[in-house]
Amino acid sequence: MQDEKRELETAPASGNIRSARPEVLVLGPGDGASYWQPVPANGHVSVRVSPELVSMQRPFAVGTQTVGAGCYVREHVHPEHDEAIHVLHGTGKAVIDGQEHAMRPGVTFFLGRGHRHSFHCDATQEMTFLWMMVPNGLEGFFARVGRPKMAGEAVPAPFPRPEDVAAIERQTVF
Repeated sequence: MQDEKRELETAPASGNIRSARPEVLVLGPGDGASYWQPVPANGHVSVRVSPELVSMQRPFAVGTQTVGAGCYVREHVHPEHDEAIHVLHGTGKAVIDGQEHAMRPGVTFFLGRGHRHSFHCDATQEMTFLWMMVPNGLEGFFARVGRPKMAGEAVPAPFPRPEDVAAIERQTVF
């Protein structure tokens, strides 16, 4: 698989011009950048696609987020970004502009820019969802507030968000 990835990364982007980033990327389950996330989510994020990884016409990012049992993604808003969420595993609720919606496998949410939202995981098991952000930027937030997650690593004790989280939010997608 490594040779296959290397081949894709060096393939011509178009014509005879070589891009510094591939136009095709294939990631296995343990590939890519992953980050442990601080309280109150107490889970982890995997960044699967972003402009830093591949050459793309319009910048966006895709990844997964796992929220710990009984934990939540605090209320926030993306004033200039559209977001899609697709629940893969677990259950909980989304609160969007004050209205509650069930989160369960197979449910998809589209959140246009400017809509306040939070995600709350039920206490029985963790919840995982796929996210897509247009334009990108969410992946930078996760990297800066989180800690690198290595394959096979034990789940760390809950840790606080960085003291400069407000500045990080302003510099990314909030």
